Amino acid sequence: MLDITLLGCGGTMPLPNRWLTSLYVQYNGRGILIDCGEGTQIAMKEAGCSAHNIDLILLTHFHGDHVMGLPGILMSMGMSGRTEPVTIVGPENLLQVVSGLCVAAGIPFEVQTVELKNPEYRFPFPDGSLLHIHAFAAKHSVKTYGYSLELERTRRFDPEQAAKYHIPIKYWSRLQKNETIRDQGVVYTPDMVLGEERRGIKVTYCTDTRPSERIMKAAEGADLAILEGMYGSDERLEAAKIKQHMIFSEAAHIAAEAHVKELWLTHYSPSETNPEEWIEHARTIFPNSHCGTCGKHVVLNYPEEETEPS
Repeated sequence: MLDITLLGCGGTMPLPNRWLTSLYVQYNGRGILIDCGEGTQIAMKEAGCSAHNIDLILLTHFHGDHVMGLPGILMSMGMSGRTEPVTIVGPENLLQVVSGLCVAAGIPFEVQTVELKNPEYRFPFPDGSLLHIHAFAAKHSVKTYGYSLELERTRRFDPEQAAKYHIPIKYWSRLQKNETIRDQGVVYTPDMVLGEERRGIKVTYCTDTRPSERIMKAAEGADLAILEGMYGSDERLEAAKIKQHMIFSEAAHIAAEAHVKELWLTHYSPSETNPEEWIEHARTIFPNSHCGTCGKHVVLNYPEEETEPS
């Protein structure tokens, strides 16, 4: 299960009732924050999200509307009693940026940084779980990355097969975790007791970019794609190209071509005071398009037909 909250959906500057860019993902009681624009602390309070449990912060790039909330968030985490390390991931020069932003924050825990240098990068969530992060390069005026969060699912365990091969019960859980067991000359492999691969959960987040084949591939089959819609009208396309952003219809085309299940648009220009005005146009391209709003929330579960037996 992934618990998703869009904290802020604004670009450039905050507006009344619209905070700057940030997304909060909760998994197994731990938090992941993607971007941290000004006002993110307030947005988290309004949405009922806890900063204390954030283990991983993913930064798309270093423009102010994506990072200026970082010192406050880290300071609040420290004041909440946080002592565990926090990992921050972002483009090259991340350490320099984080050090500069947080010089006065007084953080009582270790901050570990991971700088992205290649066009694509994959790594597991810090707890070593089934959740993996895929960072991929976007196309903006500065080095920028999008992120896909991919929650794998273990294959269904077949106890009848385990009994058929006389596999001791003490090894069942290890086999289900894809471990091969050797016991007194006998080898037990996961394929002896596990069924077919099962579909997991995938969320793709990408803002501040022009469309690209890389983004489309990264979003392929996502349950939820959260993509930039800087402007609603196609008439703003040239302005979007100049500023290296996307409009609603371009994000909708990516969602359609990538066969995602649902699209949330975000990172609106301050001039887009009523994004809903343009959503029907996006739906002519991708019907399950929605305007992101601050506090918009969804819980993504494994497909219903594949739920574990009680």
